[in-house]
Amino acid sequence: MKLTHLTAEGKARMVDITPKPVSRREARAQGKIKLRPETLALIKDNQIKKGDVLAVARVAGISAAKKAAELIPLCHNIVLNQIGVDFELEEDGVRILTRVVCEGKTGAEMEALTAVAVAALTIYDMCKAVDKEMVIEEIFLQEKKKDEIQG
Repeated sequence: MKLTHLTAEGKARMVDITPKPVSRREARAQGKIKLRPETLALIKDNQIKKGDVLAVARVAGISAAKKAAELIPLCHNIVLNQIGVDFELEEDGVRILTRVVCEGKTGAEMEALTAVAVAALTIYDMCKAVDKEMVIEEIFLQEKKKDEIQG
């Protein structure tokens, strides 16, 4: 398997996407932050002293998706049409679900994954005073789609 981000000499490079057609792209990612039941109850009841944990984590995830190319050196800068960050409260923590849509020459998977990671880190930051056992895990790409644009 040839890695596209390496030259024949093994040097890192940004892939040239000039010849690729513009298409509608969508990526979905998810992750989880495990929390103690007491912490989860505080989040549900909006009792964390720093504020509404999930609201802040949602905005952080959206902001992070827009900055993926600044954080990941060989990631292309793309215009995002839609970013969604949702949460599912589970028995042992919070599942983070993201969806990113764009029209461009390269996909949105790094943006979706970055949104998950930063939303999880934000939850961690907001809850660290009350929970020293949090674990961020299971961050992965669920799906990516590409549809040709009719024009």
